Amino acid sequence: MATLKPFKGLRPKPELVEKVASVPYDVVNTEEARELAQGNPLSFLRVIRSEIEFPEGSDPYAEEVYQRAKQNFETLVKDGVLFMEAEPSLYIYQLDMNGHIQTGVLGCCSVEEYNANLIKKHEKTRPEKENDRTRHIKTIGAQSGPVFLTYKHQPQISSLVEQEIGSSEPLYDFTAADGVRHSIWKVENPEALVAAFAEVPCTYVADGHHRIASAARCAAQMKSENPKHDGSENYNFFLSVLFPDQELQILPYNRIIYSLGDLSPADVLSKLENSYDITPDAEPEPPAKGCVSMYLEGQWYGLKSKSGVPKTDDPVDSLEVSELAKNVLVPIFGIEDERTDKNVDFVGGIRGTKHLEQLVDSGKAVCAFSVFPTSIDELIAVSDADKIMAPKSTWFEPKLRSGLVVHRF
Repeated sequence: MATLKPFKGLRPKPELVEKVASVPYDVVNTEEARELAQGNPLSFLRVIRSEIEFPEGSDPYAEEVYQRAKQNFETLVKDGVLFMEAEPSLYIYQLDMNGHIQTGVLGCCSVEEYNANLIKKHEKTRPEKENDRTRHIKTIGAQSGPVFLTYKHQPQISSLVEQEIGSSEPLYDFTAADGVRHSIWKVENPEALVAAFAEVPCTYVADGHHRIASAARCAAQMKSENPKHDGSENYNFFLSVLFPDQELQILPYNRIIYSLGDLSPADVLSKLENSYDITPDAEPEPPAKGCVSMYLEGQWYGLKSKSGVPKTDDPVDSLEVSELAKNVLVPIFGIEDERTDKNVDFVGGIRGTKHLEQLVDSGKAVCAFSVFPTSIDELIAVSDADKIMAPKSTWFEPKLRSGLVVHRF
């Protein structure tokens, strides 16, 4: 079963929602966050990326940064920018990105179900990022950004969601600067959705592995500090939005390489011939599974696997990013662990292939790989097999905004 718990949402006044709501903490760097929040004292980036209020070069993990996050959060509450619902609620959260619409249910899910693997993951977390969000959650006493979960489509849930949308006006309905429309409704009949999700055998982490792992760590810490712990405390539940699998859109997570080491560009092309048929002047986006596009010295090359699409029962080995690692990153560049090797970096597909070209043409990188995106069926297959994908295998769009509804405990 999937536990879905109504909660007293802490949310912005409707007239201030566009100023408050922000991109998630982990899709922008400090410079980008500082620029987005410039001139806007209400931006939720001042809570989730509070290092932007310190001088450039400051340690983002310093204690004063977390305390500033708490101060900024409490100021939003004290000034009435954020207010608490009188009664526990669920919400419908709909996103529209260039006509791609996905509609989810926003509520709280169980940390215990995550620990029991009823909420299935497909990605390892990085300790420093997990430490950061755990400290952040505990310091401000709230989960500020939702975890993005998915589940296998259930017609009953979709019907209930449609009824809720059709029966009331949205609390919020605005289009963000990136062109994505965000609409939120308050659920009038939360009990029906709670009962419907209780029939869902498991859910899957689509995006937000560090948020959910940090929520679980924070819950364990608070449990150990609470002699009267009984399992009903708010810290035992985490903020989430649950979307049906058939509505999701996954973009590629591309790779850039910073140094060729002792290799020349000609050496790289020669080594690639061991695994790929190479076509110069190719399209920047690979046309199908089994194909990769590489940008090197101002030119795109199409790489088509000589072995074709992998025929394997292992859902991880068949992923495009796994093939790239096996055929290119390990044997040519010596990158054994993408999570720790500083010679490789990741670029979300939303930035487009022009961004890859700019990174290489500017000299910030020496080559880039544009990969075919992972499918939602592949994600579920990996999760069901209790396996872990390569890091940065999926980039979900559109992104959920932070600060729209906050879970305080």
